Amino acid sequence: MKNPLLDFSTLPRYEEIRNEHITPAMDELLRDCRAVVNRVKNATESPDWQDFVQPVVDANERLSRAWGQIAHLNAVMNNPELREIYNANLPRITQYYAELSQDPVLFEKFRQLRADPAFNDLSQARRKIVDNQLRDFHLGGAELPLEDKARFMQIQEELSALSSKFNDNLLDATNAFSLFIENRDELAGIPEDVLQAAREAATKDTSITVPGWKFTLHAPSYLPVMQYADNRSLRERMYRAYVTRASELEAVPEQTVNRDNMPLIEKMLRLRQEEARLLSYDCYAQVSLTPKMAETPQQVLDFLNELAAKARPYAERDLAELQQFAADKLKLDRLEMWDIAYASEKLRIERYAFSEQEVKQYFPENKVLPGMFRLVETLYGIRISEAEPARNIQCWHPDVKFFDIADANGNLLGQFYLDLYARPGKRGGAWMDDAITRRKIEVPEIGRSEIQAPVAYLTCNFSAPVTIDGQLRPALFTHDEVITLFHEFGHGLHHLLTRMDELGVSGINGVEWDAVELPSQFMENFCWEWEVLRGMTAHVETGNPLPRALFDKMLAAKNFQSGLQTLRQIEFALFDMHLHTDFDPQGSETVLQRLDKIRQRVAVIIPPAFNRFPDSFGHIFAGGYAAGYYSYKWAEVLSADAYSLFEENGAGQVVSAKTGERFWHEILAVGGSRPALESFIAFRGREPKIDALLRHHGMAA
Repeated sequence: MKNPLLDFSTLPRYEEIRNEHITPAMDELLRDCRAVVNRVKNATESPDWQDFVQPVVDANERLSRAWGQIAHLNAVMNNPELREIYNANLPRITQYYAELSQDPVLFEKFRQLRADPAFNDLSQARRKIVDNQLRDFHLGGAELPLEDKARFMQIQEELSALSSKFNDNLLDATNAFSLFIENRDELAGIPEDVLQAAREAATKDTSITVPGWKFTLHAPSYLPVMQYADNRSLRERMYRAYVTRASELEAVPEQTVNRDNMPLIEKMLRLRQEEARLLSYDCYAQVSLTPKMAETPQQVLDFLNELAAKARPYAERDLAELQQFAADKLKLDRLEMWDIAYASEKLRIERYAFSEQEVKQYFPENKVLPGMFRLVETLYGIRISEAEPARNIQCWHPDVKFFDIADANGNLLGQFYLDLYARPGKRGGAWMDDAITRRKIEVPEIGRSEIQAPVAYLTCNFSAPVTIDGQLRPALFTHDEVITLFHEFGHGLHHLLTRMDELGVSGINGVEWDAVELPSQFMENFCWEWEVLRGMTAHVETGNPLPRALFDKMLAAKNFQSGLQTLRQIEFALFDMHLHTDFDPQGSETVLQRLDKIRQRVAVIIPPAFNRFPDSFGHIFAGGYAAGYYSYKWAEVLSADAYSLFEENGAGQVVSAKTGERFWHEILAVGGSRPALESFIAFRGREPKIDALLRHHGMAA
């Protein structure tokens, strides 16, 4: 197989993929897909699963697997050449799927399949896939008049291109900024490992000819400066650069391409509204919610406003305490946005007698990963092992690791890539994505079926190992980063531990978007359990485990500023929902003005006027969360309530294999084969309650 993108017999062949492989592979796969679609459309027999649905599923899976590899590379190893080829092929992929969702013959055949008495003989999973497909035909414009279909397809292609451009602008803006400091005195307070990484970055930069330290807007560089740098002007310079990325205020060199994302945002909002109107909806939020748990935009707004009302008194208290501390102890008469993280860390140290930097020394990667794996091995009776070098697993970067998950008998359940460290050309944030999805495959040559093992990508942007005093130290994680790692691994387990054999409902496929965060946020809770943490810590210098006294301080500080943090997330969710519900993108009100109105109503901290948060809000403008950012808080209700069943086992007994088996069976295993609410009730024995969420955040009455 000369083109590695056309080989589906093995794991992706990343070391062999070249830019020149991409377009020919897409040519062939799109041609094959269209041929299959035409064949099933023209068949005269009554549509059934085997001869009508399955051939299209098989063809589309090959396309999605190949394109998924390119999309992944574009996210983690971005460069101008790859980006150009990716963006040239993206409209072709978008057009193909838009054609499918609008095809009147396919739509009619699915309706015939649904109406046939034999439909009731299909498995629950297959019935759910057919119902989902009919819903998606409606949302894809299949019922529109011909002239509206053409416009609808054009909208999909434009939105896809705009989202990609949004991501490109944000990545380029993040990469473009760097701040070089020559004087060590300007860096007081910044931890030594962060300084060492900044020194190494300066050394590698061939444009820098004198010793010094290079800081960037990538999280492992930016966040410690904001949290620890005593130099207030340094914090302000970094903050200004960060919150004006990809905006008209970004400080870009002359003759640089325009990276302002606001025109893209405005156009996306107009297109989304037009799409909704074409589909006879009042607003785009109604389109977004159709496949979700929440039923109406008003239901979401009521949920968010109720939670905001509960959180606001705690947020006001948090801010008043921080302002008083900053005035009394830091001599800051006015607390600016670039002071918040710094003052908060100082207050944490005074109140709880520990710092995040102190805690970080106890979370080296070589203890955290085995500890996390040991937890899920105990919960689910599985085994996780890193692939031996002799297997020659092909990865896209030397830092990437590869792991197998097997059951107690050694049978392979799934596999995953782990890409932990930040680097240039890699999209910011953390995420899980699927490389291969579990499904049953018929193998005529051997006369039986086989299960295709799922494979996931787990991607983060943590600090890489650094060399200090001539010794390479393992990567050190803050406790927040440990929580992030657990979160993404929760998504990964949802994908990898599925028991569904049908692609459309396997893993996270077919799961309502506002429930897909349940398994990820559920995993975060274990980061606060002594029985979990004590076995996954070792001081990077002494090797001593995390002291119980320090853990108790962490636990006491668990809800430190939880009111502020909760209200901040609600602000983002309300902004998103209002943009897609009652904001007129053709009107005189601007996006920033709408955000200001929401902040004036719900926020207790108002950023400066130059803050351009929307220009980097990739979740809703480039990440699939449009009119869906509320999902994090919605699913947090589910995850906290689900975790409370583990808590009912008693102190020291939270890591319960019996309850874990039930969680796997009722939540992880079933994928999207049934409504998420049914899965939750099957696990918890009742409908969800908000009580556990409020208790976990220290906001219970």
